[in-house]
Amino acid sequence: MLFLFRIIIGAILAILVCVFGVIFCLFNPRNPKNVARFAHIFGRVFTPLFGIKVITRECATIKNSGSHVFIANHQNNYDILVAGQVVQYGTVTIGKKSLVWVPFFGPLYWLTGNILLDRDNKSKARDTLGQVVNEIQKKDLSVWMFPEGTRSRGRGLLPFKTGAFRTAIAAGVPIVPICVSNTNTIRLNRWNNGYMIVEMLEPISTVGMQKEDAKGLMDRCYQMMDDKIKQLDEEVKRLNSQ
Repeated sequence: MLFLFRIIIGAILAILVCVFGVIFCLFNPRNPKNVARFAHIFGRVFTPLFGIKVITRECATIKNSGSHVFIANHQNNYDILVAGQVVQYGTVTIGKKSLVWVPFFGPLYWLTGNILLDRDNKSKARDTLGQVVNEIQKKDLSVWMFPEGTRSRGRGLLPFKTGAFRTAIAAGVPIVPICVSNTNTIRLNRWNNGYMIVEMLEPISTVGMQKEDAKGLMDRCYQMMDDKIKQLDEEVKRLNSQ
């Protein structure tokens, strides 16, 4: 019964937020600040509904300090709800153009200012990095990327791809790891899903780096995030056992 209640109420709320968001963004379309606004709204609406208590730890040094490439672990469809509350204003994500046609969510995703790439066009797809770097520099944006490239679904932190790191180096902007504790324990038929922690680490400068340094930067970030996620998981276990 609780599962069904959450699915029904969640669907209604999601539609309402998307419709409101589309109307709101029509007065200020493609403003990248709207990505953070609606990421925060989704997080604040749905985490209480799903019985999730989120502890966020942001990095004070990145406030109003220019563009960044944010990298986060990618676990499942709850990512946006749990991690959405730390999305910084002026940060966008990267998605396929086909997302525009997803009912309700698609128009909001486009109108909030996210970067949409035509991955079906092979000639354009090959220059994805160049397109993203151009958007960062031209519009003074930050981007949020998932270096694993796919959802881990309880398999731990998967190997990283170099795209996010090559993007940060090419754009000449710092990279900021964001670590999210295990969200694979969320069950919609359980009233209390306990605590989860989102922690933003200190930015890592890419000044002076070349594209050949991308793998070293990737390996460094992977180790930092893997260690931190394990720490967060242990902390969450202690919190939830109290």
